[in-house]
Amino acid sequence: MIMVSNTIHIKKGFADKVIEGFKQPKGIQNFAGFIRMEVLKTEGIEEHDEIKVCTFWDNREAFEAWTNSNSFKQAHERRQKQPEEKKGEQIMLGSKMTMHDVVVAHEPANQIS
Repeated sequence: MIMVSNTIHIKKGFADKVIEGFKQPKGIQNFAGFIRMEVLKTEGIEEHDEIKVCTFWDNREAFEAWTNSNSFKQAHERRQKQPEEKKGEQIMLGSKMTMHDVVVAHEPANQIS
């Protein structure tokens, strides 16, 4: 299993607006090899907002098939500028993608009450 993390830097005050776009899946949930997606909002950064979009896959090939699919392209089409954006000013400041092999994972133990 692999986990792919996309760390996105966003103009301060706009993280919740960007996160709204992730609340409804856009086809990824039906893609072969997809396990789950988590969207994380980083706390304690003063300069900008930050979210991490973490997707879990059976293997690298499944992730690469997703990124080469029409479904991926449709989900990532450049959206029109938000009304809050002024000319020349972007809400999205940058991003960095990293890929990780999941080498240890623990699930909750069956709890007896």
